[in-house]
Amino acid sequence: MPIVPAPRPGHPFFGGAPLLIAHRGGAALAPENTMAAFRRAVHQWGADILELDVRLTADDRLVVVHDPTVDRTTNGSGAVRALAWSRLRRLDAGHNFRNPQGERSWRGRGARLPLFAEVVAAFPDTRIVVEPKAREAAAPLLREIRAARAEERVLIGAERESNRGGARGYGGPWGASRRQAALFWWLHHLGLAGRFFAPAADGFQLPEWSGQLHAVTPKLIRAAHAANLPVFVWTVNDPGDMRRLLDWGIDGIMTDRPDRLAAALNELADRPLPPGPPPAAPGLPRTTPTRTPASTTPTTPTPTPAP
Repeated sequence: MPIVPAPRPGHPFFGGAPLLIAHRGGAALAPENTMAAFRRAVHQWGADILELDVRLTADDRLVVVHDPTVDRTTNGSGAVRALAWSRLRRLDAGHNFRNPQGERSWRGRGARLPLFAEVVAAFPDTRIVVEPKAREAAAPLLREIRAARAEERVLIGAERESNRGGARGYGGPWGASRRQAALFWWLHHLGLAGRFFAPAADGFQLPEWSGQLHAVTPKLIRAAHAANLPVFVWTVNDPGDMRRLLDWGIDGIMTDRPDRLAAALNELADRPLPPGPPPAAPGLPRTTPTRTPASTTPTTPTPTPAP
């Protein structure tokens, strides 16, 4: 990790901050990591970036899924790496989803796991943050991004650097790993990060809290910006937390509730409200993004799972 005498050049991938990043497509509003979620995030809520995860199937297809098994999100069971694409593509990826009202609103409605190549092709004007969840997925991911000529709009992130070793040499945006971020965090307290130190990456993707450790603070954001390194924070669903982070100058927020973030960006950044969902059936209300009153009570931080 080099000492740098001057700020790194900014990557255009991060332009237009603050950015609305749909975590797994907006996992509270539609089944996570499905085309249904991605379409709603982009077309209804105006997401700038889709965040997603990839793994390899038994027949080496690159599928969009977070967990090592399909048990939590689908009506199937078993390890993704042990199942062929012909089997995975038939699973109901909305089977276990519950909407904000607690209803199983997507069971049997055709939500399916997509291939990474399908997502890249379906959203040619949308940026993507992708994490290979296992090391064998990294090289195929690199090949598919290059085949789609999508290097400028796809950021490869990784909690563990070893999971993306096969993507070394990638010419597109590169997110800092957990180890790189941890070193930067410690050094910024000593005044050694920012203007005099930066990881070999184009930006950070961090939780605000890591256990009891406050990872994202105004001081951390200032240090990162001094090195021309944008900071994305995950996974933020509370409107009050969104406002506070936007006030701090965060560059992007990953959220399961893009409807709430759209409203916060409208309020604080004068960003136009997106169209929201289409009109409801007669007699049912239409849900649109609205400004939510700021919280009057503090939010208790809790550990957040990896994005």
